[in-house]
Amino acid sequence: MKPIFLLNGPNLNLLGQRQPEIYGRETLADVEALCTRLAQSLGHELRCHQSNHEGALVDLIQEARVEGSAIIINPGAYSHTSVAILDALNAFDGPVIEVHISNIHKRETFRHHSFVSSRADGVIAGCGTQGYIMALHRLAHLLSAK
Repeated sequence: MKPIFLLNGPNLNLLGQRQPEIYGRETLADVEALCTRLAQSLGHELRCHQSNHEGALVDLIQEARVEGSAIIINPGAYSHTSVAILDALNAFDGPVIEVHISNIHKRETFRHHSFVSSRADGVIAGCGTQGYIMALHRLAHLLSAK
């Protein structure tokens, strides 16, 4: 089976350092290690990537079209601004789960809308980094149903 891509957008490389009262104290490396172990236990390979650059994320989504079975994406601030990421996701045939560590609906008004949500097969928000675990379980279920 092709791997699941775990994509994180801008500033998520600062996870554990930036606003820990909102995003927690776990680092991105902690999240990726936990998710990699879980994916393996569920019989899947996980490819983890983070970029602060919109075009790099689009390139990774396009790579997943050929090499991936599913995508977990936390687009960060690009959720609210990027039609380019939405267009790339719309060209991807597998399931997509959007993850937000914080509850974007309890934050500033501009964060309430996500372009990515219109393509996502599921959206997990406000569950902290546990949202990534939930996303992996959901994708494992969706992929087993194929």
